[in-house]
Amino acid sequence: MKPNAIRTSIDLPRDLHRRLHEVAARKGTSARKIILAGIERAIEEPAVPRPERHLDLEANPLVPPAGRGIINLTNEEIYDLIEFP
Repeated sequence: MKPNAIRTSIDLPRDLHRRLHEVAARKGTSARKIILAGIERAIEEPAVPRPERHLDLEANPLVPPAGRGIINLTNEEIYDLIEFP
């Protein structure tokens, strides 16, 4: 083990472990190098900005303007209006 390294362990599904070692053999490298490269890529990916979580009462068609009645919508109509993550 290298002096500036930390040993860790993870549990991999058997099939994933087998495929990892098959890919490493085909590429002529080690499973360790493939794992480290994957971790590096995941860390270097730019962070996706989280959308602001607020309800815009002016632009939201589900919120009726003051003084108006209730809006009757079907589930399908609601799903068409709402963006799910």
